[in-house]
Amino acid sequence: MIRFKHKGDFSKTIKFFNRAVDATKLKNLDAYGKKGVDALAAATPKDSGNTSESWRYEIEQTDGSVSIRWYNTNENKGVNIAIILQYGHGTRNGGYVKGRDYINPAIQPIFDEITESAWKEITK
Repeated sequence: MIRFKHKGDFSKTIKFFNRAVDATKLKNLDAYGKKGVDALAAATPKDSGNTSESWRYEIEQTDGSVSIRWYNTNENKGVNIAIILQYGHGTRNGGYVKGRDYINPAIQPIFDEITESAWKEITK
C-alpha cells in the first residue's frame, strides 16, 4: 500500500496556472498582428508589389485559447502567390521556379516576442 500525506495547499501552483491562462490571452495581440503584417510585407519578394501589400491577420478566441493568423489574399487564377513564392512552382513549359523561404524568417521574431511577453506575464 502506498500512502501520500501533505500539508498545505496548492494555492501557489493554482495561482501560477491561472496567470498562465490569462497570459495566453495577451491584450496586445492586435499590435503583434500589425507587426507581423509589416514584417511579412517587408520580406515578401516584390515584382508588382501586390503580394507584399496583401498581408492580413485575424485574432480568433475560442474556449481557453487565443490565436493569431496571418494570411495573404493575393491570388492569380485561384493560386495564392505568397505560397508559390515560399514553396516554388512549376512553369508552363515544364520548368520549375524554386521557392524562397521568406515567411519563416520574417515572422519568427514576432513569435519570439509573443513568447517572451507571455513568459514575463506568467512569471511576474
